[in-house]
Amino acid sequence: MSELALEELSAIAAIYCEKDECEVLEVSETGGISFRIQTTVKGPLGRDVLLKLLFHLPINYPSSLPNISVNSEQLTRMQCMTVKERLLEEAKKHFSQPMVHELILWIQQNLQQIVEQAETPACCGKSTLSTDTTLDDGVWTVLLHLDHMRAKGRYVKSVEKWCADLRLTGRLMFMGKMILILLQGDRSSIKEYLILQKTSKVDVDSSGKKCKEKMISVLSETKAQSEHQRS
Repeated sequence: MSELALEELSAIAAIYCEKDECEVLEVSETGGISFRIQTTVKGPLGRDVLLKLLFHLPINYPSSLPNISVNSEQLTRMQCMTVKERLLEEAKKHFSQPMVHELILWIQQNLQQIVEQAETPACCGKSTLSTDTTLDDGVWTVLLHLDHMRAKGRYVKSVEKWCADLRLTGRLMFMGKMILILLQGDRSSIKEYLILQKTSKVDVDSSGKKCKEKMISVLSETKAQSEHQRS
């Protein structure tokens, strides 16, 4: 993990120091750095939009680009995908330099224009979305298996919060000693959920210390048929 990445994380945490503005999810020599930023930005029609930006900085960042997820209750799934794509395009301009703060400032200044351009009909101009973004279209269902759950109350609250934040339909099932989580929603949101599940200290170990979920496995991941989509 580069010193530049650690220094940037420290600076961002100092800048976004209000409650819930910055949440550090992981700092690891092997897994890199993951953190979430919440910021209020002017969106369509000048309305306030609460953006939730999840950044994952690989161990060789900034020599490689960050992974970014975008979520907002005020934006549609397609709008969030558009914002993500434009952020990744902007990130390429800052390659090999610390860029997260620059990306946050850039989206704060440009969100309204990006969203309004994305809503322009195709006949009136070129779409800002690449054809690749259609590959994950639709509702997906994923079934997860947990090895154990010691801090049940805390764990359940975390799952409920993540599902609500990411607008996922979820069900936690206890079948004897087997623990399953069934999720349904946008594939990008499911991927973000898995990052949160693996990088947050959601459970406790045998000594009672907070620990991350290292024993989660994906049993199945399928695109849901329309008649099987849950409301």
